[in-house]
Amino acid sequence: MKHRILVLGAGYAGAHTAGNLARRLSPADTEITVVSAEPDFVQRLRLHQLAAGQEIEAPRLADVFAGTGIRLRLARVTAVDPERQVVAVADAEGAGELGYDTLVYALGSHVDTSGVPGVTEHAFDVTGRSSALRLRERLDSLEARGEGRRVLVVGDGLTGIETATELAESRPGLSVTLVARGELGARLSGGARSHLRRACDRLGITVLEHTGVETVEATRVLCADGSTLASDATVWAAGFAVSPVAAAGGLEVTEDGRIVVDRTMRSVSHPNVYAAGDSVHAIGDNGRPLPMSCASAGCTSMQAIAAITGHLTGRKIARTRLGYVGNHISLGRRDGLLQMVDDEARAKPKYVAGRKAARIKAGILKGSLWATSHPTFGLPRRRRRLAAAPDTSANPSAEKAIAWP
Repeated sequence: MKHRILVLGAGYAGAHTAGNLARRLSPADTEITVVSAEPDFVQRLRLHQLAAGQEIEAPRLADVFAGTGIRLRLARVTAVDPERQVVAVADAEGAGELGYDTLVYALGSHVDTSGVPGVTEHAFDVTGRSSALRLRERLDSLEARGEGRRVLVVGDGLTGIETATELAESRPGLSVTLVARGELGARLSGGARSHLRRACDRLGITVLEHTGVETVEATRVLCADGSTLASDATVWAAGFAVSPVAAAGGLEVTEDGRIVVDRTMRSVSHPNVYAAGDSVHAIGDNGRPLPMSCASAGCTSMQAIAAITGHLTGRKIARTRLGYVGNHISLGRRDGLLQMVDDEARAKPKYVAGRKAARIKAGILKGSLWATSHPTFGLPRRRRRLAAAPDTSANPSAEKAIAWP
């Protein structure tokens, strides 16, 4: 029987992992299935642009995986059972189960609505395509009612900054306020922080620093200091959370639900489960947990690919660098910031700003999309099996799965 590899999620980490495994492993001995709740690849890093009214490319996953041998199952993951090695899924036709020999958990993250009353009922977010389009419809209706409508963006992380600047630039008729719990751009160098403030001033964004939000209502938010802020649309960008599926299934997770893994992205509690992207709690080469980011999705998926390939072929597992080198922040379409960090995740004095930074960020996004929509680039035209299988005597799990020569 073929070795069954089941990949949960088709975002940056999931699609990249599935495609590279298909490129490295023989379809005669492996069967790769990807489970995705969305039929299209979602460029999450550009959803703030979608909400602002721009069109962004969304390749169909069926087209992305065409000719790769990868099976696509459009369904929502409802549970994992690592003891039975099955995953429960649900779609429009009902519920079912998918079995696996190796599981790759890459379900990503979503907006964290816990802890603050009213967020779920009244706030918008840009962590999913449907939620970004919902915000877009709301902003369209506000503009139709005339200028001066108020939009609050709560959260001064990268998502909050990019959303506020994009909305202010694309929809100048709206009044945009960015609510920061601490100092705006506190993790940036002094020069980069000054550039960010100038960008907000240029775009007419009101910045409220050291302001905590305690309740979100339909037309206002209540702050920790007792003040209220009127709002026609509140965008919540104050943190991310992961699905509770991994924890409910008995996998060892951190307090926030991310899967605990070893250096190869292998679950410490269930060795035939790997994790990548925002769902994984991975320790970087600097000894610190990697942040939720596209960059982390890239390096954790690469390490998982190397580990799975190594275990299934009996070959040495390559060691992928696990590091976070900096922040790439768009400030609208013609401005941006590239802030490099050191091994301790502290901002370096040097940074890149302005149009050059915006072009670099656009290039990074274009490259990420291309790599995802061409998952098996370089796959040999003539697929040949190895003349002899590698020695797997020390690795029983590699019974049949073999790599391309």
